[in-house]
Amino acid sequence: MSDQTRVVLIGATGLIGRAVMAGAVGRADIHLVAVARREVPLPKGARMEMLLSDTEHWPDAIAAGRPHTVVIALGTTIKAVGGDKAAFRAVDHDLVLECAAAAKAAGARQLIVVSSVGAELGAKNFYLSVKGEVEDKLAKLHFDRLDLLRPGLLRGHREGPARLAERLGMVLSPLADLLMLGKLRRYRSAKDSDLARVILWLAGAKPRGRFIHQHDEFRRILHRR
Repeated sequence: MSDQTRVVLIGATGLIGRAVMAGAVGRADIHLVAVARREVPLPKGARMEMLLSDTEHWPDAIAAGRPHTVVIALGTTIKAVGGDKAAFRAVDHDLVLECAAAAKAAGARQLIVVSSVGAELGAKNFYLSVKGEVEDKLAKLHFDRLDLLRPGLLRGHREGPARLAERLGMVLSPLADLLMLGKLRRYRSAKDSDLARVILWLAGAKPRGRFIHQHDEFRRILHRR
């Protein structure tokens, strides 16, 4: 279909990537191409492409996807890499920027990136400072449209055994959300499926510029559907 938006998804094996693949099922307006290092089960009814390669060859895979829009849903945590800040930066900074540069080189007009609430260049918190640094560098790539998503705690089923703290967070976050009022509303949690719906709604958006989306904007988008 000539009016389809070709979307290349980076981070297909993660929580949000898998939710985006599920959310794209039945979407005739979206042609989804996922790029990953390993195979991941496709959702039932999926009609999409999956390109597998080592990260060093991801630029070639991104180019092969002929994207209009590239979605980057990459990320790890300091805990997941054993407190190794260099290992964290290798994914959340280096790999994200490498994929973004490849998207630009491949002719993508729009880039959608899952960042984090509180991201700020020069923040005292290392995690948030890296996220802010990446956002700043992404803006300098001058995509026609850059969408930065800043969710709070992400809720959904993750691969592997859940840690106790993660299980408690999933259970308690809806209650904690009720206490987050005013400026704190942006820290409210987000379901993986809801964030995926936001991403797919934004894919192919025509207005140019840099857009930052947080909790209240997520809700407005979801209510439009």
